[in-house]
Amino acid sequence: MWIRLAVLAAAVLGLARAAWAEERLALVIGNSAYGSVQPLDNPGRDARLMAQTLERLGFDVTLAVDARQIEMKRAIGRFGRKLRGAGEDATGLFYYAGHGVQSFGSNYLLPVDVALADAADLDLMAVEAQSVLRQMASARNRTNIVILDACRNNPFKAVADLNESGLAEMKAPTGTFLAYATAPGDVALDGEGENSPFTEALAREIVVPGAPVEQVFKQVRRAVLEQSGGSQTPWDTSSLVSDFTFAAAEPEAVMSAAEIEEAQIWRSVKASRDAMQIMLFLRGYGDGKYAGEARALLASLMEEELHGGTGAAVAAAPAKPAPAPAAAADPETAMFQAAQGDGSKAAYEAYLMAYPEGRFAEMAAAEVAALAAGAGQDPQAGAEAPAAAAEPAPAAVALAESGPITYASPLDTDAAAISGLTLAEAVTRSPSFPPVEGLPESYWKDQSCSSCHQWTRERLCTQGNTYLSLNMQRSLGKQHPFGGALKQALKSWAAGGCQ
Repeated sequence: MWIRLAVLAAAVLGLARAAWAEERLALVIGNSAYGSVQPLDNPGRDARLMAQTLERLGFDVTLAVDARQIEMKRAIGRFGRKLRGAGEDATGLFYYAGHGVQSFGSNYLLPVDVALADAADLDLMAVEAQSVLRQMASARNRTNIVILDACRNNPFKAVADLNESGLAEMKAPTGTFLAYATAPGDVALDGEGENSPFTEALAREIVVPGAPVEQVFKQVRRAVLEQSGGSQTPWDTSSLVSDFTFAAAEPEAVMSAAEIEEAQIWRSVKASRDAMQIMLFLRGYGDGKYAGEARALLASLMEEELHGGTGAAVAAAPAKPAPAPAAAADPETAMFQAAQGDGSKAAYEAYLMAYPEGRFAEMAAAEVAALAAGAGQDPQAGAEAPAAAAEPAPAAVALAESGPITYASPLDTDAAAISGLTLAEAVTRSPSFPPVEGLPESYWKDQSCSSCHQWTRERLCTQGNTYLSLNMQRSLGKQHPFGGALKQALKSWAAGGCQ
């Protein structure tokens, strides 16, 4: 049985490698168990994850975990010899996770047996990163990729002349792509989970069929910025002269640039589990490949929020009893039932946003009109004040203390980007990062927030009412180009009837 499995695994791996005309060679090193300096939790796991992922992509991988200096140097030497023998069409990839430091503009990778008392001894105790580039350049092959997840911190801050943070930017020979876990001179996160944020995102993105290497690392950068709250910016520099993709596009379904872009945006939105981001995605890709999955996730999140809220909050806002859900209800039915269970105008509007031509659209529109009429408002622009609001967040309290928020009143907030502006003015400003993670720059860069979101006063009111709903409370904590203050302002404005 085991022999058969081994033969099958070898055959699968052989097919993966046969799919590429060029030979693919990778050296992967992950150092965690340091003896004389602070050990790290994730590099060993990061290296194993990368090795497994690269093998599936047809790379002949050499893996070294918790390597001493002599082991690292021998592995790098053997890697260089294999690459030189593979021919000019070969692709070489070097990945390192662990401690790394810079000294006088040079970067050094630290083996687990490193011990240093004087900066002058660094090149005797560590491995200079440039030595890897020299080995790869000597092969004169077409494509080389170097990935360094090695900027976690400086373990030698007490050593004189060795107190610089992060790594220095390196110059690479033609045909090389260099990627760093964070910008030169900055420190990267080791991560609180099983892997570092950088490597976790990288392992996810390199398997996307047909994605160019430049696009892969752009997506990694977006993912890490989102996870780190903007504190870690992966960096890359390229002197490539030919195209490279980690995973080949499927011949029977070659994706266009627009389809790849849509897929990457959906992965970011899906990972966020943010109802507002999903609604914005549906607004832009309502007829796209992932629209059904997006609607199903939106329905699931609404159902989850409905039944996961605090008892006090649910009791404070009486709602119509939801009908017993049918077994294996489809996403649209589940979302409409969730809106019935919540009973708020915002919940019905969320359904209509996701399913404007849905089976229950007429009923949902009637409920919106009835709820608006009951509150004495225009169904298209008004918003009902909740019967009993949940305890306001601190930012909302601060906004409320300055008086009722209207569309034309100046905002009194700590968010410098919008403080003193009215809502009407704030939404004309340009965001500092995409309102939906992964949105192409052409959609948001140097454009007003109103154009990014296709905002009108009526749509702003709808979004503010969405924040009032029990189902959307989590969205208030999500990052926004102007901070949470704008969301709280919209919520307070909607609570006052969108005046």
